Amino acid sequence: MRFVFQLIMAALLPLVCADAGAAPGEPPFPWPHGALAAISLAYDDALDSQLDHAIPALDHAGLKASFYLQLSNPSVQRRMPAWRAAARHGHELGNHTLFHQCSSALPERAWVLPQRDLESTSVAQVRDQVLLANTMLFAIDGKRERTFTAPCGDLLAGGAPYLPAIAAEFVAIKAGATDRPVASMWSLDPYAVPVLAPVKLSGRQLIDLVKAAGARGTMLNLTFHGIGGDYLSTSNQAHRELLAYLAAHRKQYWTDTFINIIKHVKAQRPHPTERNKQ
Repeated sequence: MRFVFQLIMAALLPLVCADAGAAPGEPPFPWPHGALAAISLAYDDALDSQLDHAIPALDHAGLKASFYLQLSNPSVQRRMPAWRAAARHGHELGNHTLFHQCSSALPERAWVLPQRDLESTSVAQVRDQVLLANTMLFAIDGKRERTFTAPCGDLLAGGAPYLPAIAAEFVAIKAGATDRPVASMWSLDPYAVPVLAPVKLSGRQLIDLVKAAGARGTMLNLTFHGIGGDYLSTSNQAHRELLAYLAAHRKQYWTDTFINIIKHVKAQRPHPTERNKQ
């Protein structure tokens, strides 16, 4: 099932890397151990190539990442011990809903099944399913705190916004696409964090995005799908080059799970509305 965020084209990368520096008047954001930026590596849909290629590469590099599970994906049931092992090794298992429901009303959405169409799904139904997904994830990893990624970046169920109905259940939510690092950590909404979904970028292009985040002093949210296989894929070589760079520059770039990064961000700038959602 395809998770269609805005795709990043190689021609945009020079513009992204040139758009650097903290927002005028803002102090530098305090990252742990004086790091330049935070890097969140995430992988959506619970794909076999993530278990076969991404997790072994991450473990070899000593890096932690976030995996957003579509719980109806056969890989979850068929390879449950592997997903449990990933959680034991420090990777985050996030909520990507039961059925990866998206809107059929947008272009190139002929693949959306009628029973999984957000156009005919109510907010109450989405909430029920998301809560059940949290229960299922608890059965896998035993954790209560969770983050959420909106499938396809679609935020309406039956024509109404559904994130307000589920926000209180999560530490943070990824919603929306971007082609660059976060603009400002001080004004970032933890319940509407944009992500960059690379497809077929080279290792050098991915590393350039990391460097752009360092120049801004903010955060880069990379959301992959297939690694060396499946769909919306990034090659194993490009993925390994990125991980090798991050492992070799641990002091400059804090690479961690999305939930750990956002909890740090909240601790630096607590806000009543954020606390109420926890």
